Amino acid sequence: MKDRPSLFGENLIYVSTHEPSSSPRKSWAGVYSTHISNLNTMRLTPDDVADFSPAVSPSGYWTAVASLSVWSGEVEELNTDLYLFRTSDGSQRTFIEHHAGWPCWADDSTLYFHRRDESGWWGVYKAVLSITGDAISLISVDRITPTGFHAFTPAASPGLPGVVAIATRRPDSEYRHVELVDLRSKGKYSYIEVTRNVKPFSHHYNPFISPDGSRIGYHRCRGSSNGNPPLLFENLKSIAPKEFSLFRFDGSYPSFSPDGKHIAFVGLPGVYVANTDGTGNIKEIFSGNAFPTAWDWKREGVIYTSYGPDFASERTRVDIISIYIGNNDNEPVIKRLTTGGENNAFPSPSPDGKWIVFRSGRSGHKNLYIMDSMKGESTGLYQLTEGPWTDTMCSWSPDGEWIAFSSDRENPGGGSFAIYMVHPNGTGLRRVVHSGEGGRANHPAFSPDSKKLVFTSDYAGVSAEPISNPHHYQPYGDIFTINIDGWGIRRLTHNSYEDGTPAWTKFFLEPKDVSESLKGSAYCGFDDCHWLNIAANHNKIDGKSC
Repeated sequence: MKDRPSLFGENLIYVSTHEPSSSPRKSWAGVYSTHISNLNTMRLTPDDVADFSPAVSPSGYWTAVASLSVWSGEVEELNTDLYLFRTSDGSQRTFIEHHAGWPCWADDSTLYFHRRDESGWWGVYKAVLSITGDAISLISVDRITPTGFHAFTPAASPGLPGVVAIATRRPDSEYRHVELVDLRSKGKYSYIEVTRNVKPFSHHYNPFISPDGSRIGYHRCRGSSNGNPPLLFENLKSIAPKEFSLFRFDGSYPSFSPDGKHIAFVGLPGVYVANTDGTGNIKEIFSGNAFPTAWDWKREGVIYTSYGPDFASERTRVDIISIYIGNNDNEPVIKRLTTGGENNAFPSPSPDGKWIVFRSGRSGHKNLYIMDSMKGESTGLYQLTEGPWTDTMCSWSPDGEWIAFSSDRENPGGGSFAIYMVHPNGTGLRRVVHSGEGGRANHPAFSPDSKKLVFTSDYAGVSAEPISNPHHYQPYGDIFTINIDGWGIRRLTHNSYEDGTPAWTKFFLEPKDVSESLKGSAYCGFDDCHWLNIAANHNKIDGKSC
């Protein structure tokens, strides 16, 4: 994890999520120490506790962390607690302060951290400690940044005493910027802008200061958008390299063509097709807002998608369409397959090419239906599932035996989704995986042999403090596989952001990276967390959750 790794002597102190927790939705994040010469590794975080944002004291004796015992699904602030422990072995773990995150050391008795107050403003605080041997006590906690603007992710250095680097969101800017707070003048602190004058329309995250105080580093947004082309197709190290290769794709709802040579994806808006051989060659085949994508198994060059608003209610106009791309010289041919328009989405064709399963809200609830793949609903529909809940994100198995889908039927409207399977004739319904109370398991897709499912889930909880990332719809979600009998769950990705909408192809993709071609745009198209927009009365958060 890229969560503030630090070198102390011959040891690297860092966050990793490679060890499973004891129950679903309990974060796997823990702090570890690895000797860089002999690679001996020790977990410093106790079992069944999650630690984030480690900071090693200047002497190296103590490590401070933001710690979380129970995650209830927070997507804005984790309300972590501040703990210290001995860097050498994790012993002498000592509670310091409630509701504190992203600690950093100015010296061996002074810590800075951030928290969000009751009015919604994020601020940076200073904690002064008394440390005698292994005995630690908290002397004072004072806020160093005022309300009226957001300040978070502080950084300090013994080489720059009395100065703290922070990231801010000022009311007159839509972007995060790095500033320095000079605390050396009593009564009135001065602020020095670092990044706003250089790149005023780009986000700047998570500052840090070199040990000698001469340099400031930070993350910066380089992209011009959240998910649209240019393409990023990145080879990752697979946990099972003899079984499958693993690629990360910068796009939404990807699907592989039956021959494995192309991948379709959506840009919200737009449907695109690209090569999978490392040459990219992106082509837009539909300009409207569409989601997701699925290739016909028998008719070459036919892609199914749904056209209309995403994340919409049952009665919203959304229709299933097919897009025939033919050869590269012809314009795509668009055909609408549904006529009711009541949020028909997530089409998945049968392996014989004759049928399509999809979800529809035409009954007043989102349930699954099957229709003819060429004639659409004009020749009639078969309702596969029925009930006052949401069945969605369906996927037909390559052997034709099963349809997998995500559903909240155990607690309709409660936000918790599990993955189920059912035969195309409506028999054999059973639950395959659930992420726990309030959890989500979504976007199932079958392996080529129909024996496993790949899906995205918050099964492993959150992996970093959400405020350290840009906007994300759900700052949790990794890719897992599971046998169709519900056993053998395996985690494939470990990401503090989100990995979602997985796809599986039977063809092995060579490990070639198609890098994004970013040319240093003056503007950053990435959204910041919407809940950082404070309403005029300063007492509530305006906008969507991050």
